[in-house]
Amino acid sequence: MNYVRTMMLLAAMTALFMGVGYLLGGTGGMMIAFAVAIGTNAFAYWNSDKMVLRMHNAEPVTRASAPELYEMVGRLAGRAGLPMPKVYIIREEQPNAFATGRNPENAAVAATTGILKLLDREELEGVIAHELAHVKNRDILTMTVAATVAGAISMLAQFGFLFGGNRDRDNPLGPIGVLLAVLFAPLAAMLIQMTISRTREYSADKLGAQISGNPLGLATALRKISTFAGRIPMPTAERNPTSAPLFIINPLSGQRMDNLFSTHPNVENRIKALEAQARDMPAASNVRQSTIPPVRRTRS
Repeated sequence: MNYVRTMMLLAAMTALFMGVGYLLGGTGGMMIAFAVAIGTNAFAYWNSDKMVLRMHNAEPVTRASAPELYEMVGRLAGRAGLPMPKVYIIREEQPNAFATGRNPENAAVAATTGILKLLDREELEGVIAHELAHVKNRDILTMTVAATVAGAISMLAQFGFLFGGNRDRDNPLGPIGVLLAVLFAPLAAMLIQMTISRTREYSADKLGAQISGNPLGLATALRKISTFAGRIPMPTAERNPTSAPLFIINPLSGQRMDNLFSTHPNVENRIKALEAQARDMPAASNVRQSTIPPVRRTRS
């Protein structure tokens, strides 16, 4: 299923890339865009994880430099039956985290300094387990490739706007085609990402709670992160919005403008699903059988 979903996403992105090429340069532009799309998809498959980490200035850490985080990732990876991923820290005050990599053998988990300060051990374990669930489900290949190709589509559209596109008769839409490409291609690329992003979060929440053995720990973490992420901007995410679906909570400041265009499911719905999962787990499991405490709001 994940393989089919990945192929469908790449096909949709390739078709969109070709459509932008046609609007900017007619049939010739479409064929050039097709060739570029093949190269971009291949490049994204092998390098998108490195690009995403670079976008957010992620710094690698080791057992010596961040022992608690490193050992936590290793312990949960072993519980999930995964090889030890690389561990990164992003020096951003916004609490957030993501995973990336083309497969479990080449995966990486990144956490912001903000999330390390905000969450307690059980909550952070829930977040790390959620990200490892993405690795186990191979969601990260889909989303990292999508983020890279969506960024390329946006750049292609901007390039067409700056240079005016092809005015030959081969492009029947002329300047209108350029305008359509500039306005709608990045939006279409983002919508393709969203069709996968929302459903994959529920799946990762469920599997992550199983890995950590504590659905309520993850639920509490989601509520805390969503509260503070909405108030603390993340400049690297604002500069690279196509990477937003990778994060456990939408890092963009405009996430509440319209639920239709949200890259993530509603947080309260995710929490309710985790609470239901906690009630269904055996009483002997390592789960805190308590309600999720409200987040204490700090002064802005």
